[in-house]
Amino acid sequence: MVTRQLRAIGWITFAILFVVAAPCRAQDFGSAIADYFINWFPRVTQIQSEQPHWVTPLVTVTPRLEEELRYDQLWQANKLGAATDNFGGSKGLELIPFQNTEVILGIPPWIAHNGHITRGPDVASDGWGDETFLVKYRFLSANEDNGNYILTGFMGFTVPTGARGNSAGHAEFTPTIAGGKGFGDFDVQSTVGVTFPNGGEDRLGWPLAWNTAFQYHVMKYFWPEFETNYTWFAQGERTGQSQFFLTPGILVGRIPIHDRVGVTMGAGFQEAVTTHPAYNHAVIVSARIPF
Repeated sequence: MVTRQLRAIGWITFAILFVVAAPCRAQDFGSAIADYFINWFPRVTQIQSEQPHWVTPLVTVTPRLEEELRYDQLWQANKLGAATDNFGGSKGLELIPFQNTEVILGIPPWIAHNGHITRGPDVASDGWGDETFLVKYRFLSANEDNGNYILTGFMGFTVPTGARGNSAGHAEFTPTIAGGKGFGDFDVQSTVGVTFPNGGEDRLGWPLAWNTAFQYHVMKYFWPEFETNYTWFAQGERTGQSQFFLTPGILVGRIPIHDRVGVTMGAGFQEAVTTHPAYNHAVIVSARIPF
């Protein structure tokens, strides 16, 4: 009898502790989630204070961690008069959720084909491009007062969601290493990466891209720049070919609007200097709302 009573008391005690502790655990978890979002902007400010404060180039993906909403517009043309208008440039929402980490959620671009194009079943039609994602991890960095440099790793992902002729047709993965160094008002930012498709290598190959931006900061908000954009194609339909673009441009920003919210704008002209480019030249316009 005593044993049964002790056992009953034990179960009742356990039940009481469980009932009392469960809300506490739920409350702690809820508080942690609330604190995470409440402290979002102070956390981002601290993370960005540990890196250089350069502006993001037009073409080269910056090794810096940035938080912004970005829209790009590209007008590309080849020597035969065919033109491609790219609305969005696969840019989108950039967030810094954790220490040393950035996530970019790309918005699929709308691609329009114009000019001297022969219509037919094998010709690309107007429509959406592929969905893209990018994750950055900052390995090391120092702001302008402590060395003015940064080194970051990227992993890009592309999902074949685009319309016929505007999609790679396969998922793609692009590991990249990116770095930058500042020298007073001058800075260099550079990336090197290789794209590996999940199938279709005989068509897509393994393109290696090397982009570098040279920038100079003048008059507080102005950033004239010169970029080199090189791609070499291993395997695939363009095996052994390469394309090299020169891209002069200028960016204006970051112009403050309210608290952390600002605006940055830029424009540039991209010109091919090799014989087998994907297009001959392009006009690029970029608008960003950093926050």
